Formats: sequence, structure tokens, C-alpha cells
Amino acid sequence: MEAPSISSLAGSIASLPAADRAKVLAGLTKKQAEAVLWDWRFWARPNQLPPPGDWLTWLILAGRGYGKTRTGAEWVRSMVCGKTPLARGQLGRIALVAETAADARDVMVEGESGILSVHPKEFRPLYEPSKRRLTWPNGAVGTLYNAVEPDQLRGPQHDGGWCDELAKWRYAQDTWDQLQFGLRLGDKPRQVVTTTPRPIPALRQIMGAKTTRITRGATHENRANLAPSFLQEIVGRFEGTRLGRQELNAEVLDDVPGALWTREVFDQQRRTVAPEMRRIVVSVDPSGTKGESDDGDEIGIVVAGLGVDGRGYMLADRTCKLSPDGWGRRAVEAYREFKADRIIAERNFGGAMVEHVIRSVDPLVPYTEVTASRGKAARAEPVAAVYEQGRVSHVGSFPEMEDQMCCMTPTGYLGDGSPDRLDAGVWAITDLMLTGGTFTLANL
Repeated sequence: MEAPSISSLAGSIASLPAADRAKVLAGLTKKQAEAVLWDWRFWARPNQLPPPGDWLTWLILAGRGYGKTRTGAEWVRSMVCGKTPLARGQLGRIALVAETAADARDVMVEGESGILSVHPKEFRPLYEPSKRRLTWPNGAVGTLYNAVEPDQLRGPQHDGGWCDELAKWRYAQDTWDQLQFGLRLGDKPRQVVTTTPRPIPALRQIMGAKTTRITRGATHENRANLAPSFLQEIVGRFEGTRLGRQELNAEVLDDVPGALWTREVFDQQRRTVAPEMRRIVVSVDPSGTKGESDDGDEIGIVVAGLGVDGRGYMLADRTCKLSPDGWGRRAVEAYREFKADRIIAERNFGGAMVEHVIRSVDPLVPYTEVTASRGKAARAEPVAAVYEQGRVSHVGSFPEMEDQMCCMTPTGYLGDGSPDRLDAGVWAITDLMLTGGTFTLANL
């Protein structure tokens, strides 16, 4: 009698009750056990396996810790590898697109659940970081791209793609469009998108396409593989909140009714390139946090400029949760990188501490201290009006900042935590466009 195949063996074991499965696993030979170890269909939950039917895009909308990276990496392996190391797979030229070059390397390729980790040794591709390339033993090639440089995808052709955390991409629409133009090799190109959702136009377009199949998943589905501290601290803290609904339950949340900003305003005025700047400021909204390990809010650090065309431009979001020395250096680095005119920071929290932190990094940096006499919503309203008039553009996408802006209403902030990025952005645009760089904020 012919021995069962590796795939049928794993499939049959996976379908057994837990107690019976343990008995069967204990009786496997070393070769059979190794086969099961590398068979994703044995370990995967049903909604981590590709949907049936004819589709172009498999969109996985899932919460933090769901197992999106592992699912994407295993899909790549299943498409690229044949039954033997030298046998051809279904795809031969695959694009691997991440938010940044570091994410492509550290998460998609070298991460604990990345591409290299899911391949048995004999099937494992050769990774050449300097060439942004993976080469499998059968000749298949995967090339790394990032959404900060969409033009990387202008020209190359592929028959497959894996896009990770698309909702966070700075140039999401442009990067996605360039990938689609190049997805033209073979008889049946396919691509997978793994992301925690945000209601950005590119994602809504993908969701609405007839050739898209959508899998939804929540963080709690992968509880067995998550650290108890994560479940206690993160899930316990955010479950039931608006942020938790998005980041844990993977809900695509619409704008808050009555919010001062809407995503449509950002999308209508969004730019990919900024003109020459008259002035540039780095704005800091301190929080009093001691560093990454405490429960304090993030320190809002944004870069904005006033263009020669008289329009405001949001240029960068460098918000962080670091020690005072860390965020001070982050602010000064942004000042130098963008050749800014000065750093501005709110005094209310910590008094002269903020200036001391900045001066300890660079005592010569031009610095202006601002003091708020009214609440966050009151300060935000005149800035929101400038946006509504079409006079401010975001150069690329700033998902976290835009999320906060879309949760600010005339009566207060309806999001979770503190609107640190929003606050820093409000100070920056106020300086550039409403007060001419001179802060007399009795009326703000």
C-alpha cells in the first residue's frame, strides 16, 4: 500500500480532535514529524488559508498579532515553491512591498514570521540585501520595494505581489497603482495584501474591486500564540475603544460625525511633492513620558512648511515615545534634516523642561516657546478652517496624525489617549499661517 503524501498526512492530522492529534503526532517518524512541521495547512487557522475561486487580490484585514505576516510569508512560499526545491512554482517574479525599506527587510524577509523563517533549508531562498532580492533554488525571484519610493515599481514586471501594512503606506495610492501596472506577467497574476485597516481611499478601492476576496480577522483569534503580557496590557487596555476596534478587531471606521477634519479634505489636497519652502518649523507637543516602558503619551513631533505658493504643507511626522534625551534628539535631527527655521514647543507641560531638553542637544538651535490659554479643540478650529479652505496639503499620508484629526470635534477629542500628533500639527500651522511666526495666543 502506498504511503500517504505529506500534504494528506498533515491535513488529516489537523482535522482530528486535540487529544487524538497529540497521540498521532507522538507516533510519527522523524521524517513525518518534519513534514508536518513545515506544512502550513496543518498549523494555519482556516481563515489564514487562501480563499477558493478566481481572484486577483486576497485582502487580509486583521488586527495586531493576528498572524498577518506569517500568512503572507507562507502564501509567498506556496506560490513560489514547487514540490521539490528545483521544481517551478505557480509564480516566478514576485514584488514584496512594505511601508519602508527597513520593514521589508526586518519584517517581511528576516522577521520571526518572515519569508526566510517559513522555508525548509533546502527550499530557502538566497537573500541579497544590497540587491533587495531573494532568489529561490528553482530560479524564482522576489524583489523588495517600499512605499516611500513608489517609483521603484515603475518599470519592473511581476506575476505576484505581497503588500504588507498597506494602510500605513505614506504614498499608498501611487505605490499601489505602480504595482498594478507591473503585475502583467504570466497567465494568472495574484497578490496578497496584509494590513490592519484604516479608511484610506486606496484600501477602499481594493475592497470594492470585483476581483478582491476579503478575509477578516481579530487579534483574539491568535491568543494561543501571543504573550500573556500583550493580552493583559494591550488588549485589556484598548478592547472596546475606538482605537481597539480598528487595531484589534480590524474594523474600518468612518469619520466621527461633526469632526473638525474629514479624510476627504486630506485626500483632495494631498501632494506627493512639495514646492520650495519659505519657512519650515519643527513643532513639539511634550507629554511628560519617561520613555518606552511607561504609560505616558507619545511626544508629538511634526515638520511643516509654508510654501512659496503661500500654502501650508505637512512634511513629516516624527512622533515618538522616547526618553527626554531621545525625543530631544529626534526633534533636532528633524530640524537639521529639513533645514528648518526653528523648533517650536508647548510650555504648558513641564515648564522650561522642554527648552532645556532641546538646548542640551543643540544649544544654538532657534527655539520658540508657546503657551496655550485655551483648550485643544478651540486651538484646532482655526487650523481646521484653513484646511477646509484648501490651503494645506499633506505631502504623502500620515495615518496616525490623520486618525487623530478626524476624531477632534468642537466639543473635544473623541479618540483614545492624547492627540499628540494633532496638537503638534496645530501649533505648526498656527505659526506658519495664522500668527506669522509671532505667538500672541491670548486669542487662541
